[in-house]
Amino acid sequence: MNLQKLFELQRQLDEHIEQQHPRQPGEDRLAKKILALQVEIGELANEWRGFKFWSNDQKPRREKIHYSVTWIPLRKTDPLLEEYVDALHFILSIGMEYSYRYGEWLPINLGLSSELIPIEYEHITKQFNYMFQQIGYFYDCVADCEIACNSETEEQYEQLFRMFIGLGNMLGFTWEEIEEAYMQKNEVNHQRQANEY
Repeated sequence: MNLQKLFELQRQLDEHIEQQHPRQPGEDRLAKKILALQVEIGELANEWRGFKFWSNDQKPRREKIHYSVTWIPLRKTDPLLEEYVDALHFILSIGMEYSYRYGEWLPINLGLSSELIPIEYEHITKQFNYMFQQIGYFYDCVADCEIACNSETEEQYEQLFRMFIGLGNMLGFTWEEIEEAYMQKNEVNHQRQANEY
């Protein structure tokens, strides 16, 4: 797991986005990234489908064919993995935002260990539910200085990342697959910014 490489790729993408879409005065971009992460986790759960007790179709969406304008198949992708790496983009981006602690503004990922032990609960439904809870708690730590002590922001970010890695394991992804899919989607995201997405 080479998080430093992914953080660097995400930093480059974030800089590209900042050039195309500069922050507005008073804008809380971190709050928007956290909401975007929750949306992506929701989209991931929707592709997983295992919580849909009302449906006979509870199998994960694992293959999607992308077509050209002339309806010629271009490539197959795994929608579940694609949604997972969309969420990974936001987790990495959130980690590079700054929060006030130890008497100064520091990147949220400051205390992130290079070796993260995944957190996995008994079943995927519980994993998703606790992910949402953890995202909310992390946001409380960042947004409300009265709730968070100096190191709590770092600790909660690490917990969130560990739960996210555990979710990837539970969904059957290897880290190699995740890295490869992240790099492919990162390239697509750069192209989108270049094309005024």
